[in-house]
Amino acid sequence: MNNTSNKTNTIAKLGILAAISVILVSLIHLPLIPAVPFLEYDPADVPILLGTFAMGPAAGIALTVIASVIQGVTVSAASSWYGIVMHIIATGTYVVVAGNIYKGHKTKKAAIIALAAGTVCMALMMIPANLILTPIYMGAPRAVVASLLIPGIVPFNLIKAGLNSVITFLLYKRVSKLLHK
Repeated sequence: MNNTSNKTNTIAKLGILAAISVILVSLIHLPLIPAVPFLEYDPADVPILLGTFAMGPAAGIALTVIASVIQGVTVSAASSWYGIVMHIIATGTYVVVAGNIYKGHKTKKAAIIALAAGTVCMALMMIPANLILTPIYMGAPRAVVASLLIPGIVPFNLIKAGLNSVITFLLYKRVSKLLHK
């Protein structure tokens, strides 16, 4: 395949994965932790992670931004700029960490380590993101947001990323041949 054809193929794959991400968040979204019912689990990061593992962290960031903006102006429009920015921070952290670990060693063990590290880094990154941005968006005092970190926000991010890691791990080898064609 020539270079133009490769670029077109990559753009098409990214578009399909972004579309699947938006469809998933529109179909599946449910609260997990009563302390933070406004935070809902969705599997939208799974196609983004699949694309990251197949095409690298730069593709993962591109997918994250594309899917976040589309979701933020359609399915999740009620959360406005806040939802877009928080999704980019959370998923962006996740795919950069997981993608960089996995790209160096494409083994099952490396995938597990990459997904676990991505999960932990995402949860850690969302602590300052929530302490800085959530009070601005919700108009709540920072102390209120801080009081929700341990009983709600941190566990939510660990569970959400953990579930998406397991799903990604189970699906990746099954779909990787399609993504590498």
